[in-house]
Amino acid sequence: MNYLDYNATAPPRPAAKVAMLDAFEVCGNASSIHAAGRRARALVEDARAKVAALASADPSSVILTSSGTEANATVLRGATGITRILVSAIEHDSVRANARAVAVSMPCIELQEIPVTAEGVINVDALRLLLESGKGRALVCVIAANNETGVIQPIEAIAKLTKQHSALLHVDAVQAAGRMPLTLDADYITLSAHKLGGPQGAGALIVRDSAPFSPLIAGGGQEFNRRAGTENVAAIAGFGAAAEAVKDLALENARLAALRDGFEAKLKALAPDTIIFGANAKRLANTSNFAIPNLAAETAIIALDLDGVAVSSGAACSSGKVGRSHVLAAMGVSDELSRCDLRVSFGWASTEQDVDAAIASLKKLLERKGARALAAA
Repeated sequence: MNYLDYNATAPPRPAAKVAMLDAFEVCGNASSIHAAGRRARALVEDARAKVAALASADPSSVILTSSGTEANATVLRGATGITRILVSAIEHDSVRANARAVAVSMPCIELQEIPVTAEGVINVDALRLLLESGKGRALVCVIAANNETGVIQPIEAIAKLTKQHSALLHVDAVQAAGRMPLTLDADYITLSAHKLGGPQGAGALIVRDSAPFSPLIAGGGQEFNRRAGTENVAAIAGFGAAAEAVKDLALENARLAALRDGFEAKLKALAPDTIIFGANAKRLANTSNFAIPNLAAETAIIALDLDGVAVSSGAACSSGKVGRSHVLAAMGVSDELSRCDLRVSFGWASTEQDVDAAIASLKKLLERKGARALAAA
């Protein structure tokens, strides 16, 4: 398998596998005070420190969760004292859906959308107008790097703006973690283990001390009374190991950018009419979101899969229903072109062989498509 879908999930790093296997040998509940419990607690706290370091945060601010989705839901449903929620048009559905749910259940809270440019960058001027025109305290939700296009957002400018208006800032850093430096000046930051080579089923929410917070899950004193439920020690240990394994971002990003740029150059040579979304914006080094006009995404995904190449269309959370991407819609991309949307994403184990396999499969598919068109003419 030539795996090119790291933005959906990354293969577990060897260090994460080892950490999880070692943790399975510890039978204690991390809340128990006996020796076995203390060993489990030590694993949890060691991982917490490693996850905190990934985001340049204090370990005491880290709440370990089951996923990035849970962390996002916790922010939206637990931020008290707000009258407005401002959500960018390109947020992950776990933010969008929870924001809508809050607005429906609490009509006193107004939900507004922050538009983006044609390159998929949040419009900071539009956000400024929204903050200036509304009343009461706002919660601003922005993604650090978009999961579909890889476009990196102007978080520093947004953070400065939210401070000027006494707004709360929530940054979904799930795709960004391990792929760009995280020195985010935000009230809430969400992370997920499996995007950076940790296990599925582990995430984190980082909460600034001064930020209002109410637990999403009650019923136990775990996570310092901030998230009830027995900690998944093995998954958390794997999360910590994966976070620690992310080293020398500059070197790794240079390697991944070379793979991505090489892929896009070969793709353009193969199909000159290819459109690469967000190509003129600052992107994650590992992500290429593109469309070959008149080549349906579903057709391409199936054909590549049969050749042992794994790619996706839009967000993996929407798999099984290849439809229009809300991200591309926000960027002004037509329905017709959106139906051709494909995403290739590289990661820690990606090689030039993966690039060549994807290009060879696409070449074969386009040649078959061309032959059929000639036969029908």
